[in-house]
Amino acid sequence: MMHNLLHYLIRCYDIFIASFSLGYILFYIFLSILSYWAIIKHLKYQKYLDEEVLLRSNHILGVSVVAPAFNEGVNIVYNVKSLLSLTYPKFEIIIVNDGSTDDTLEKLITEFDLVKIDFYYQEKILTQPVRGHYKSKNPAYSKLMVVDKLNGKSKADASNAGINSSQYPLFLCTDVDCILKSNTILKLAKPFMENETRVIATGAGIRISNSCDIKEGFLFKVHYPKEWYPRFQELEYVRSFLFGRMAWSQINGLLLVSGGLGMFDKDIVIKAGGYWHKSLGEDMELVTRMRKYMHDANEKFLIQYIPESLCWTEVPSTRQVFLRQRIRWARGLIQTLYLHRKMFLNPKYGRTAFLVLPFFFSFEFLVPIIEFLGIITLIVSLAFGLVDFHYLLIISTIVYLFYLSITIISILIDEILYKSYANYKELITLVGMAVIEPFVYHPVNVYASLKGYWYFFSQKEQKWGVMVRKGYEKPVKK
Repeated sequence: MMHNLLHYLIRCYDIFIASFSLGYILFYIFLSILSYWAIIKHLKYQKYLDEEVLLRSNHILGVSVVAPAFNEGVNIVYNVKSLLSLTYPKFEIIIVNDGSTDDTLEKLITEFDLVKIDFYYQEKILTQPVRGHYKSKNPAYSKLMVVDKLNGKSKADASNAGINSSQYPLFLCTDVDCILKSNTILKLAKPFMENETRVIATGAGIRISNSCDIKEGFLFKVHYPKEWYPRFQELEYVRSFLFGRMAWSQINGLLLVSGGLGMFDKDIVIKAGGYWHKSLGEDMELVTRMRKYMHDANEKFLIQYIPESLCWTEVPSTRQVFLRQRIRWARGLIQTLYLHRKMFLNPKYGRTAFLVLPFFFSFEFLVPIIEFLGIITLIVSLAFGLVDFHYLLIISTIVYLFYLSITIISILIDEILYKSYANYKELITLVGMAVIEPFVYHPVNVYASLKGYWYFFSQKEQKWGVMVRKGYEKPVKK
């Protein structure tokens, strides 16, 4: 009797897994078609509207680049110089020193000849106290302002202080370790100026700077990462940015604009309440809240994604730092979904309620849990001799081949369009990593996700932690 019941339950779970896998594959095929369509549309449209026309326009929108910094003394001078080199007629750089305990502020003051100024600071978004604002006595650095504040224990609090201090209607939020292409501001600001429907946020592709040739904050040559964890993350970035986010952009369903590179309508961000300082996924949570605000106000809006790599950032290269980051991301995901649970299936919130949030719940949040339950089910089945190896092989092979196809197509599209790597050897290595990713890297991600969920439901305190940076002082290879 017990054996029959167990067999019935395992059979039901098998049917559920088959149905779930089919739904997963069909939805990703749908996203793939949308991504391809969106990329082709973007490339064709680029030919019709010359960016030089926008640059010469008298109505070009000003942009404030906000970059929080906490204990970034290793890179801070190089990063600021890199940001100051951006090409755009009307912009400012706001570095927010978030209570650094190293020499970050001292290096900025010395290198850029900064002095404390009287500044009318309007705290439209509540933050930790601001101690002062600094500007340079050197006209060459007139676009630079440094905000010094008490530590807020999160990037969100520092970003909000930068937003409060900004003068322009758009702001670009980035990280101090990021290296931006010179035309990044123009690329991201362009949708705000050319669409009749109000654009509230834009994002673009982010790539990995580990192992790239960099000197004094400037990128000279892109290389595929040499270390294992950055290599796998490169795969993730190519796949998620080029395929997933382009598809969601095409149907105006973006729920995540990366905290490393995102441009926002400052007015809407302030009205929505700014970044939430308690969030462990502040970028996703802000976009969700902005969408909610626009739906509540019954205003049409767009969130667009640019299918170009405009930003390079240093990613975790050790298992310890990687796990800490991914646990925080997983916790941020469930935190955001739980916080905005009343939006689910609520007609007031349109596609956000019926498509976007259900997708993130089903195919982002639930997948690690389902995989874990699948492992338990397999162990129990083996113990009782109930494993259907033929069925298991078919399902596993289909899912694996589908994943591999999507990943390789992403790599090839990226290479054809943007020639991201130094040579074909690096490209072949990337494809090889895709073959072993599900067996080597994916289980680590599943573990991190489950641990993040456990931390959330057990209300365990989790700090952001410190991202140890190697810096950009290595010489350029000849």
